[in-house]
Amino acid sequence: MTTPDPRPVNPPGTDPTLGPFGHAPSGPPSGTPAGPEAPATGPATGPVTGPATGQAPQRPRRRTGRTIGRTLALALLIFVTVILVLFVVFNTQTVAISLVFTDVRAPLVVALVIAAVLGGLVAALLSAVTAARGRRRNR
Repeated sequence: MTTPDPRPVNPPGTDPTLGPFGHAPSGPPSGTPAGPEAPATGPATGPVTGPATGQAPQRPRRRTGRTIGRTLALALLIFVTVILVLFVVFNTQTVAISLVFTDVRAPLVVALVIAAVLGGLVAALLSAVTAARGRRRNR
């Protein structure tokens, strides 16, 4: 024989510990005796268990490692960008750039921006190769 659940049924998404107007109830909970025979208990100190299984409720897993990695990568990207902008601002003179077959006179800013773009392309290419190699190993 099973006994009915004495807990009130609330609509999904509501807090069963709050009263009808969003405030904590002032009297004893419904279904418990009031008066001197009621045991004086404080808040529950044991582990919270699921309704019928006796197991702890499952909390959603947090991916803190991935979040920390993305935050660190973003911070590093911002730092490198600030350094690059400062380099460009402080190096405005015209310089001779020696290419493989010819020499060119151009502002140092242009040379730095071209070098940064080429460096970004090389990094993106290496990242793509590493990702493709990882996908091939996981098959």
